[in-house]
Amino acid sequence: MEDDKQSRLTRHVPGTLGRHVARRLVQIGVRDIFGVPGDFNLTLLDHLVAEPGLNFIGCCNELNAGYAADGYARACGVGACVVTFTVGGLSVINAIAGAYSENLPVICIVGGPNSNDYGTNRILHHTIGLPDFSQEMQCFQTVTCYQAVVNNLEDAHEQIDTAISTALKESKPVYISISCNLPAIPHPTFSIEPVPYFLSPKVSNQLALEAAVEAAATFLGKAVKPVLVGGPKLRVAKAQKAFVQLADACGYPVAVMPSGKGMVPEHHPQFIGTYWGAISTNFCGEIVESADAYLFAGPIFNDYSTVGYSLLIKKEKAIIVHPNRVTIGNGPSFGWVFMADFFTALAAKIKKNTTALENYHRIYVPPAVPLRNEDHEPIRVNILFKHIQNMLNGEKAVIAETGDSWFNCQKLRLPENCGYEFQMQYGSIGWSVGATLGYAQAAQDKRVIACIGDGSFQVTAQDVSTMIRNSQKSIIFLLNNSGYTIEVEIHDGPYNVIKNWNYTALVEAMKNGEGKCWTCKVRTEEELLEAIETINGDQKDSLCFVEVILHKDDTSKELLEWGSRVAAANSRPPNPQ
Repeated sequence: MEDDKQSRLTRHVPGTLGRHVARRLVQIGVRDIFGVPGDFNLTLLDHLVAEPGLNFIGCCNELNAGYAADGYARACGVGACVVTFTVGGLSVINAIAGAYSENLPVICIVGGPNSNDYGTNRILHHTIGLPDFSQEMQCFQTVTCYQAVVNNLEDAHEQIDTAISTALKESKPVYISISCNLPAIPHPTFSIEPVPYFLSPKVSNQLALEAAVEAAATFLGKAVKPVLVGGPKLRVAKAQKAFVQLADACGYPVAVMPSGKGMVPEHHPQFIGTYWGAISTNFCGEIVESADAYLFAGPIFNDYSTVGYSLLIKKEKAIIVHPNRVTIGNGPSFGWVFMADFFTALAAKIKKNTTALENYHRIYVPPAVPLRNEDHEPIRVNILFKHIQNMLNGEKAVIAETGDSWFNCQKLRLPENCGYEFQMQYGSIGWSVGATLGYAQAAQDKRVIACIGDGSFQVTAQDVSTMIRNSQKSIIFLLNNSGYTIEVEIHDGPYNVIKNWNYTALVEAMKNGEGKCWTCKVRTEEELLEAIETINGDQKDSLCFVEVILHKDDTSKELLEWGSRVAAANSRPPNPQ
């Protein structure tokens, strides 16, 4: 009782803005915040560092801090980064835009100008030389779902709480600017222990849900060989379990869109692979495109996922399930129907139909095993990924960088509980270095395997040093094929050739005698097997960096096909007006 009384008394002691922000982050599940110090955020950082439940991870630059918050949000459900005014904010904005495209709640906190400088005609450093401090906030307006500029203590509590709760409800990034002179000042609106959030659950409109389920069940019941296809918005809808429940009930083949890989369990007996039009995995495309009805769960149809708009999918045969809307064929459409509710209700009503799955098993031929490299023959990319496949289990997670790794990693069959992440909608090269840092920090029960091309790695390489500093044990396969291979296959030119680096020596320089880090260069299959044995043995608790030397023209066949189709889409002539 005495402890409860003391706790109640403590709650009414005024807290500070800085402590409030720190406690709120811990309450929503953030244990690590990524950032770069600058003079406008230093006092705020003091309070974040002082919070026992929060760990500040200093990154080499703001862009990587944003990518790390993105990766962290994928593993943990929410991420956060903290930078300084304008020079930091405009540097992190590309990463925040990527998180927006992937529906990730990232809290982007910026240390802002002194509150006394607002409304004056003063010109501050870290700005473009105008007495208008709104430039940064205006830039963030299009890539965040809420912006809060906290430059007084009276409404700071409300602004911060509204921003954080909006990020969670919308599953999008938010921007919070906090004046540099406010974090340490106590104020009555801040209690030492802020009352925990309560976010109202989203509930479907019952009449719309029943009508949508009835219409969908009738539509699918008339089909001879229907299929299910999982898309990337299964995550934001929190509908993965309900999707599996529907799959179990209906008996249809289950495919996944490329951007949804990792959101559908690939060990499921009805799983048939990745549907990606002309570059689908073996026999998956034929089954999906020959179906007389298909249900797409949370799809995004862009030029990349449709292989230059070349999918053989007809709208009148499709049920499109968005996070809060269901559309049957060319209509009707039912709003305020949430995906998980819809799948659960449909599973109870749908009739089992295994015709398409039986067709798949009838035509399926196992993929050919890559020929073994001859002794001392230069290693090929398909040999590399054959051995990466063998490394996968439920204690691993794969992060695929933009480039040929997209296509090679798509062909990996994910064991139960094996994580998988890539950034297909935004496709920002270099994303994976920061994302690996953030994901590994959040998912400490998994060992991350990152597949990164040399061109992408050169964009963001510095924060491998942050991985070493934080004792991470990820495995990075650096695919050195002397340039931007994905760009070569879309449109070649001298600009796609880059300066070759001694990548292992670079990482050794970052290690600089401190931390657990092991590097090696691999040129043959024998060397790769030796490296994997070391990774799983003596260096199982170290960051492992393996530079794989590949021929510059050694690409997946899928990239060759995809590149030519995307190039054709990019080069369409203007329509005559």
